[in-house]
Amino acid sequence: MLMAAVELLVLFSSVYVAGMLIFGDFEACTRILAPVAPKAALVTLVGLVSMGAMGLYQFHQRLYFSEAVARLVVGIGVACLVLAVLYYVFPPLMIDRDIAALAIAYSLLLLTVVRYFFVRTVDFHIFRRNTLVYGAGERASSITGIRRLADRRGFKIVARVAAHGDTKVQDKDALRLNGQSLADLAIEAGAEEIVVAMDDRRGNLPIEQLLEAKLKGIDVIDLLEFLERETGKIRIDLVSPGWLIFSPGFRRSKIRRFTKRAMDFTISFILLAIIWPIMLLVAIAIKIEGGLKASVIYRQRRVGEGGNPFDVLKFRSMTEDAEADGVAVWAQKNDNRVTRVGNFLRNSRLDELPQFLNVLRGQMSMVGPRPERPEFVAKLQKSIPYYSERHVVKPGVTGWAQLKYAYGASEEDAAEKLQYDLYYIKNQTLLLDILIILQTVEVVLWGKGAR
Repeated sequence: MLMAAVELLVLFSSVYVAGMLIFGDFEACTRILAPVAPKAALVTLVGLVSMGAMGLYQFHQRLYFSEAVARLVVGIGVACLVLAVLYYVFPPLMIDRDIAALAIAYSLLLLTVVRYFFVRTVDFHIFRRNTLVYGAGERASSITGIRRLADRRGFKIVARVAAHGDTKVQDKDALRLNGQSLADLAIEAGAEEIVVAMDDRRGNLPIEQLLEAKLKGIDVIDLLEFLERETGKIRIDLVSPGWLIFSPGFRRSKIRRFTKRAMDFTISFILLAIIWPIMLLVAIAIKIEGGLKASVIYRQRRVGEGGNPFDVLKFRSMTEDAEADGVAVWAQKNDNRVTRVGNFLRNSRLDELPQFLNVLRGQMSMVGPRPERPEFVAKLQKSIPYYSERHVVKPGVTGWAQLKYAYGASEEDAAEKLQYDLYYIKNQTLLLDILIILQTVEVVLWGKGAR
């Protein structure tokens, strides 16, 4: 958020700075460009949205400086294209070419400096919360076991304290209270929050000490909430039905249903109106490779909202006899059933375009868990706890799990992706939907997870 605010100022000021450099003073700039503010605001909005679509505002993404600059250049390029279209449709919004060129150069230079500073500082402790972990057993090890560096950016463990509820202490270096107050120990360690991570709370939770810490300004947070906040997923190996029932979230009001459906219908309709020439070219390419009698659209049974089956539409990317024996098979890397055209379609995600028709019909949403085949669902529901809960919402063309995890092709992958799906279902909002749609552009452009 801090970086976005700084970059907002850079983009907004770029039009003013370019105008003053060309016309010599602020008064002349405002006279020639009047009104300047709306034009600068449009440049800023389009620029921030384009950079967001390139994944440049994902806190949990590790970007090296060279990759950040590459995405920055692509983001500014996309912003220029969008602005060119807007200027063509609405000429009064147009900015002089010389000013636009100077504003782009100014923005690229300063945004590169901002990115350099961010990449150099984000992995230090400047933006991290000091965390005390109360517990040293199996549940507490889920914190120390977080492998991705990007998932550890938000906190720094300043102390680990063994608790009475630990069934088996795994951290031999954990501190002991030895009569000392938990709040005082947290203050000594400089902790801003205490994560309650003991194995067994029954009769072991130090209510008074945690209350004392809370009243002294130290946040007290449950282990599951902490992991949800830091990793963007709900750990199904730690969660209990009681936690799912009483934790905040999982709200689905009538307003939420209406706004989601309105967004789905509007976006899918506009996209189909824009991309139909691309879909026509894809259909022709499939016919050229497979012959005039080859099918273009592939209908496959999937499980939708409420467990109800529906036919998902995709451009055919495999040979027509891919499952001639009638047995459902996970798609694999370098799958020999994929055609040459199909390989391109899968890598570019063009095979997914007909699914906008599913969205238009109301069978799918723009954002949600990916729909799975009934054969796999029946098996996964038996082996993975809470798997059926992902069907309480409509499946999506894209989703939180697609952004956070690579293509799933096994039961283990399905379990991992379920944790992200549950996070989305719990925290879904219109803003989160918009952010996921924008960041899906990054997934497509940078070829993440395609198979």
